[in-house]
Order: sequence, then structure tokens, then C-alpha cells
Amino acid sequence: MGETRRMQYDDVVRGRRSIRGYKPDPVPRELIEEILELAMRAPSSMNSQPWNFTVLTGEPLDRIRAGNTERNLAGVPHSREFRTGQPFAGPHRERQITVAKQLFSAMGIARDDQAKRQDWVLRGFRQFDAPVCIIITYDRALSDSDDTPFDCGAVTNALVNAAWSRGLGAVINSQGIMQSPVVREHAGIADDQVIMKAIALGWPDDEFPANAVVSERKPVHEAARFVGFDG
Repeated sequence: MGETRRMQYDDVVRGRRSIRGYKPDPVPRELIEEILELAMRAPSSMNSQPWNFTVLTGEPLDRIRAGNTERNLAGVPHSREFRTGQPFAGPHRERQITVAKQLFSAMGIARDDQAKRQDWVLRGFRQFDAPVCIIITYDRALSDSDDTPFDCGAVTNALVNAAWSRGLGAVINSQGIMQSPVVREHAGIADDQVIMKAIALGWPDDEFPANAVVSERKPVHEAARFVGFDG
């Protein structure tokens, strides 16, 4: 099991990366509760706190992995509950392709190796074989609120950073909830909840090549406009 460590905020934000390969070691429930308590200090619109978490490990998680895999191999259409929008295009698509190339290169997956490419995709539906998966849901009564997904994004960001600060790795994962009937059944998620995201969580496997991949960030001058400042 990895050792719990504490880091400065800047070290957490700059050092954190998505972890896609995990050791099989269990994660103590007490540590997960500590991480969730810290993450839930995230801001939310008018303190609505719309988020809820279902934390899975062991046999229930294995049943979700198996169900996701079976349905995808059988060609069952995806049934993600939170809207997906249109496929990325332009610079957003370019960034998606860039990180995919980084990951495939690290894992030695050739462009024409369909078997390895499919296995890589299925890893996402298996929650990256992590020992823990956290399903993030929000109250269905808030489905028409545009603030709700924004708030859930804030708590998700806080969660993965809190995990990293304690030596755990995580990756925010949409594939793991795209077969929502499987997730809802085996996680026992109530009908008054909308399934939004999954987070794979565990101790990073430092021998897993993709874990060394650090995705690029666009510079501040490209993302930000400053109005009313001198110079």
C-alpha cells in the first residue's frame, strides 16, 4: 500500500496527472472518507451541494466491469444519462488527439493494432481496473439547473486533487458510466439520482507506462483576457 503524504497546494496542482494503471492494494475506507470530506469544501451555487457519491470496491465493482464489457462487446448502444453534446472539433479535437497519441506511444499501441486499441478502450469501461470507483450523481430535481454540472465539476476537481495529496491516483472517467443500466443496478443507485461521472481511484502503479504521461496545458495568454489593467 502506498504511504499517505501531504503536499503543498502548488505541488498537488502541478504534480497531479491522470492515473490509468493501479496496484491491486485496497484503499482504506477511512482515507476515502477523509478525501470526500475535504473535496466537499468545494464551492457550489448558493451552497446547494448537489453532489452525491457511491463508492464501490470488490464484487459490486467487478460486476459493473463485467457488465460494461459484455454490453460493449455485444454492440449495445451507450446510454449515458448526462448529456454528451457534439463530438469535439477544431482545437478541442486536436488536444484530444494529442493526448491519445501520447498514451498510445507510451503503451506501445500501433495505429493499426486494432486488438490493443480495443483493449485500451475497454480498460475505461473496466474503470481502469482500479480497486475503487466513485460514481458521482446529482439530485434529479436539479436536472434543469445549469449550475449543477458546474458544481459537480468543482467537487470532482477537488476530489482528484485531495486524493493526489494523499498519495492516491485517480482518473475522471466517462466510459465507466456509459452503460448506465449496469452501473445503476450493481451500484444500487436510486431513481432520484442522475449518474454524471465516474472516478477510478487507487494506488498508482509506477511501472504502468501511461502513468508517466503528462498532458499539455495551453498558456495563460491564450486562455485569458485582461481588461482594465495597465500595460
